[in-house]
Amino acid sequence: MDFAHPLSSSGPWNHVCNVVEHSGIFDAEYRQPHSQCMENTRVALRKRIREVLDQHDRTNIWLNGLAGVGKTSVAFTIAEEMKAEKRLAATFFFSRKHKHAQKAADIIPTIAYQLAIAFPRIREDIAKAIENDDNLLSPGKSHADQIRELIIKPLQTLKFRQDPYVIIIDALDECFSSEEAARLVTLLINALAGLDLPFIHVLFTSRPEAHILAAAPSPVYKIILTTRDEDTVQDVRFFLRESLNKIRMNRPSVFGQPPFPWPLEEEFETLAFKAGGLFVYAAMVVNFISAAGHHPQERLDFLLHERSTVGADIDQLYRQIMGTSEDPDAHCRMLASIIHLARPLPLVELQELFYADKRSLAMMLEAFSPVILNDGAGRVKIYHASLRDFMDDPLRSKQYHIDGPHAHEHLARCCLDFITRQNFNQTREILVSSLSYPYPYQMWHIHLYFAYPSSKLRNILALFTDTTLRYWVQTSNPKDSHLARTVQGARGTCLSLKWIRGPSDIAVAWRLHKGCKKFAKLSKPKLREA
Repeated sequence: MDFAHPLSSSGPWNHVCNVVEHSGIFDAEYRQPHSQCMENTRVALRKRIREVLDQHDRTNIWLNGLAGVGKTSVAFTIAEEMKAEKRLAATFFFSRKHKHAQKAADIIPTIAYQLAIAFPRIREDIAKAIENDDNLLSPGKSHADQIRELIIKPLQTLKFRQDPYVIIIDALDECFSSEEAARLVTLLINALAGLDLPFIHVLFTSRPEAHILAAAPSPVYKIILTTRDEDTVQDVRFFLRESLNKIRMNRPSVFGQPPFPWPLEEEFETLAFKAGGLFVYAAMVVNFISAAGHHPQERLDFLLHERSTVGADIDQLYRQIMGTSEDPDAHCRMLASIIHLARPLPLVELQELFYADKRSLAMMLEAFSPVILNDGAGRVKIYHASLRDFMDDPLRSKQYHIDGPHAHEHLARCCLDFITRQNFNQTREILVSSLSYPYPYQMWHIHLYFAYPSSKLRNILALFTDTTLRYWVQTSNPKDSHLARTVQGARGTCLSLKWIRGPSDIAVAWRLHKGCKKFAKLSKPKLREA
């Protein structure tokens, strides 16, 4: 058992805690609902991975495959198993859902924090390293320096430990460029290869990016997940069979008591062929069929109506689900807007953001429930990253495609609508509150920058600069400089060639420029009287 050193460096340790990105820790509440393997699935694959992790050597594992084959579920399940055995050193699970928070600079401090939890005796060593270098946790510090001071040197005190441990990094390609991801993994693996360190394997997952393949240092045990692998196909069939049987057992009003057999074997085989070896396809099919308020057989008939010539055709499934909407254009626009938010928002905040379209939002969430996670209290998120890829590609989404500029145009209008709906007293209450600014106050200028400059957006921007912007600069002693930065960013956007099309646009840019000057005066410290 490790015993922590005296906590004489609580200040530096608090600095570590303050920069930890909890959304990267595999079982954090931020990541609910957790994606994990169903019992009795991926058995052979998990056994294969565990055989490597049980070795007393420094072999590392790269689990790679296309989107939707279940890499994250496997990584999570392995993390759970290793944590139960007290052999999990650290994790970092990247996600596009949390890309606003997860930065390259976060990963090393977050891993160091978890190492100190797993091995309490190294906590003081990490704190001392920060005491010796005030910039060690800064975003500009080199990863090599951080790994050496925060991970390698502290771990050298544990070199006589015999149990092999694992660090799991999931979805490297979700938030990094492939080049940056490859470099980071190479640095970490090379650093952990030292003979004066305990045995720590690194298990990392990603899509089969060429840069990661080229940079992966030896020895790396490569496991490729495909939709054609027989074990994977059988696991997907098992998942479908068990999930459909659960629907049958839980709907006595539809299937009777005791429930009659369902579905027909021919129907199941057709559905299994469509899913192929793609777990995300199977999961969304189950979500679609089990949706409340719909007859499961009717939903199944709808999915089976359009025959597939290839298995795992997730694009066809997405188009089928969107085709069930009563208003595909409006609902796909709202879906694209949710996808392009800087971060996932709780339902109550989405209802305020899409204030003029509350009814459409509710209908969209119901129609697209198979591809959107929404528990009514937590954050609304897309079910899988492949939906973003689908919506961004016009060749895949076809008539349902909404491009990024138009999604940002919708978001910019909604943000400005939220801001301009507040009267002077409401605005002042928001500005002086100790709470964080609402999402529209934080991100309106970002969506404006990426937006298509429509006439509707120009009109509401003109209204904002003629009304609310005056409230902002009239409120003395703003709590921080954020509002000034948003106005400055909007000024830069509105002075660009894509925005200036007439005298009214020049007037808007001029009002933003005057707002920037007034904010600058407010930020100057008052001269003390002699």
